Amino acid sequence: MTTHNNLLKTVFAAVFLALAFVMPFLTGQIPEIGSMLCPMHIPVLLCGFICGWPWGLAVGLTAPLLRSLTLGMPPLFPTALCMAFELASYGAVAGLMHKLLPRKKGYIYCSLLTAMLVGRVVWGLAMFVCMGADGGAFTFAAFLTGAFTNAIPGIIAQLVLIPVLVMLLDNPKVLQLN
Repeated sequence: MTTHNNLLKTVFAAVFLALAFVMPFLTGQIPEIGSMLCPMHIPVLLCGFICGWPWGLAVGLTAPLLRSLTLGMPPLFPTALCMAFELASYGAVAGLMHKLLPRKKGYIYCSLLTAMLVGRVVWGLAMFVCMGADGGAFTFAAFLTGAFTNAIPGIIAQLVLIPVLVMLLDNPKVLQLN
């Protein structure tokens, strides 16, 4: 049964990676819209919830770097590099929290909100380091704008969609991953 579960997790992680790669095309490759809707975040968070923290971490780390290296978007430095740390945090924290907490609606929101906050802090720290290494500055105002203010539509979409999808996909009768 473990081999079956690992195979299913591998397949679903590949699907989530593919979604993270393709979903930014829905924003029409307009960076302003993409940064507001955060299309890569949803599949990574779902991967953490559904496949577990190691898979969420791997997909989150890989997606922005793969997209940057193959399509040139987002730019590799500092955007894709910092996004890789952010998305890896999302996937890992969502998966770890979901594993440790009871699988009930309220705890899904708790796991999601924690993952979203930790990921945004990690992104801010990564941007601070990268911008400092490049001789620039990353202010607290820039952090708040990039992590929260500009991302409000994406945050709302994540809070609406992810818990519903987790409740549907986390049903053992649907995926048989647990």
